[in-house]
Amino acid sequence: MITVVGIGADGWDGLSATARAAVEAAEVLMGARRQLGLVPGTAAERVTWPSPLLPALPGLMEAYAGREVCVLASGDPLFHGIGSTLVRLLGAANVRVVPHVSSLSLACARLGWPVEQVDVVSLVGRPLAALNAAFLPGRRVLVLGAGRDSPSLVAGLLSGLGYGPSTMTVLADLGAASESVLTGTAATWAWHDREPSPLNVIAVECVAEPGVEPLARVPGLPDAAFEHDGQLTKREVRAVSLSRLAPLPGRLLWDVGAGAGSIAIEWMRGHPACAAVAVESRADRAAAIARNAERLGVPSLRIVEGRAPAALEGLPAPDAVFVGGGATVPGLLETCWAALRPGGRLVVNAVTLESESVVAQWYARLGGDLVRLSVQRASPVGSFTGWRAAMPVTVWSVTRKDVP
Repeated sequence: MITVVGIGADGWDGLSATARAAVEAAEVLMGARRQLGLVPGTAAERVTWPSPLLPALPGLMEAYAGREVCVLASGDPLFHGIGSTLVRLLGAANVRVVPHVSSLSLACARLGWPVEQVDVVSLVGRPLAALNAAFLPGRRVLVLGAGRDSPSLVAGLLSGLGYGPSTMTVLADLGAASESVLTGTAATWAWHDREPSPLNVIAVECVAEPGVEPLARVPGLPDAAFEHDGQLTKREVRAVSLSRLAPLPGRLLWDVGAGAGSIAIEWMRGHPACAAVAVESRADRAAAIARNAERLGVPSLRIVEGRAPAALEGLPAPDAVFVGGGATVPGLLETCWAALRPGGRLVVNAVTLESESVVAQWYARLGGDLVRLSVQRASPVGSFTGWRAAMPVTVWSVTRKDVP
């Protein structure tokens, strides 16, 4: 049993009696140098976290197995903290957590923000681009900073996205005697004459500049939101295809023949816990997918450069598979269907007669839902306006109900 004790910037004085008892009973006390420095001397052996921590953590736990180990964590250990990592590693039954007040609760208390109405994004160990999907007009976003320069980086990102008028409040050393608050706007943040402590939380009240067109989180972003060379599942077809894929939190998608990566990107934008793998054979398109994913706020999208079905070997089993092209490639649909988890969804888009023929055969075998979409757009016809039809797209979707 490992005990994880949350400790705030107020140190020993802010700990509950239960937390103090856990620290005092420990034979081994682990934590970051700063956290260990907040605890007065005890008889416990002190172990400072190595760097990098994650690769060393399993061996560290094994080395001290059988001893009374107490791990110190910042605030609530299960809120973007080491507690979550230890639970994944050791199992919930082997980890006892004694939480402290989280930085989220402290920041919201200072600002008077209802906690349930705040979006939270951590920059600790994550790229700045993870924020790109979080900023929307009228939203309150709390950013967990990853260093002294985090506020300036967030201000620059907001200004670049057209959210320069947004109010930024930076709260540093929450709970400590040295607690400080800096307030300004994203557009003027560079003029602050002092930077906060590296232990900071950045509260943003999002305000868009006139003319900014926010990108919704529901499927069907404008085609212009993606960098592409024409190999793109168009907006209306994309919205229908994603509705058939039925994104759910925590589920994994394979986007096979990803093109611009629009299906995978919109799948991940649906919920922070959604994951996806974009498989693309062309290097230039794979590079464009990476740029699209970063710009649209899902930089963790995994991109596999290679030709399916060979490129699918060794990938984690998906909960959904989208095939936007290549249905006629020998073995592709067989590989995708075999890899699907029970209850998983397969969605195939077909444009040519040859791919429609393949889809029709699979539909005859497995059933599912088969629809044909025809989209027409208004465009100039001389001095008048008429309808121009895009190529119709056949969409086949089916759920795997058996156990592989």
